[in-house]
Amino acid sequence: MLRIIDRRAWMTSAAALALLPGTAGAAELVDVEAFDAAGKSLGVSRVERVVKSNAEWRRALSALAYEVTRHDGTEQAFTGPYWDAHDDGLFRCVCCDTALFDSKTKYDSGTGWPSFFAPISKANVAEMVDSSFGMRRTAVSCKRCDAHLGHVFTDGPKPTGLRYCMNGVALRFVARGQA
Repeated sequence: MLRIIDRRAWMTSAAALALLPGTAGAAELVDVEAFDAAGKSLGVSRVERVVKSNAEWRRALSALAYEVTRHDGTEQAFTGPYWDAHDDGLFRCVCCDTALFDSKTKYDSGTGWPSFFAPISKANVAEMVDSSFGMRRTAVSCKRCDAHLGHVFTDGPKPTGLRYCMNGVALRFVARGQA
């Protein structure tokens, strides 16, 4: 019987990693920049990529967060958390807790999704071409766990001109100074 799994699940599976020379049983390492509770950089370090099975992600996340982060979904505009949040703090990945955005770069884009003009560190996000739905966009994901976060567009404010339009369910807000 032929079993179909999605690309992300296959590429992060032990079976796929075992096919690569020198990777059998070895954890993949990625460089990410750590930040303390105040938003101060603790530097870039090499850490293990967070890899879990679909069942493990389903247990750890809400149904919507699972669909968005693990299957490139999108929450409905003006319904997710943080689209209208104005508190001071950091936005971390809901899947692996990597720092992704600082509230100091958040702005109201009028789109109904939390928008930022820059990530807290380019080292913490990955960008790739997304040609789904007949559009050419740039998808943004967490570098450490490959969680889909949203998309980045070139219609943002100064100083970058970028709009990182993120799904609120892919983020976890932590007030500045809180653990």
